[in-house]
Amino acid sequence: MASDHRAQVEELLADYRRSREQLASMQQTLEAINESVTSSDGTVVATVGGRGTLTDLTFSDDAYIRHRPSDLAKLVLRTVAAAVTKASETANRTVSPLLPVQTDPAALLAGRADLTEAELTPKPKKPRPSVDDDSYENVSWLDNPRRTV
Repeated sequence: MASDHRAQVEELLADYRRSREQLASMQQTLEAINESVTSSDGTVVATVGGRGTLTDLTFSDDAYIRHRPSDLAKLVLRTVAAAVTKASETANRTVSPLLPVQTDPAALLAGRADLTEAELTPKPKKPRPSVDDDSYENVSWLDNPRRTV
C-alpha cells in the first residue's frame, strides 16, 4: 500500500518537474521574441519584444526630410503597432501548445487569463462618511476631514 502511494507521489513530482521545465522553456522563448516591421516607404523600422515592448526604433537618414513631423509621428505609431501585432502573434503561437483547449493565449498574455470584462472592472468605492456623520468607524485618522493644516 505504501509503495502505491510512493509511486503516485513520484509520478506527481515528475509531472510537476515536466510542467516547470515547459514553463521555463516557454518563458525563455517569449523573452527571445524580437519582431521587426519596416514602414511601407522604408523610412521607419520598429522592433518589439515578446511582451509588446518597443526595443528598437530606427529611421532612415532621409526620414526627416521625406515626412513632416506630424506625419512621421503617425508613421512611427502605425509601424510600432504592426510590430506589436507581429510579436503578439508569435507569442500566441509560442504559448498555445501549452494551454488547455479553448484558452485564449492573447488574453493570458495580456494578464486577463479567463476573466470577463465585468470581473476586470474595478468595484466602486464606498462613499466616505460626511463630516456631520456620527460614525467615524470607517474613517482613517490620517484623512480626518475636520483637521486643519
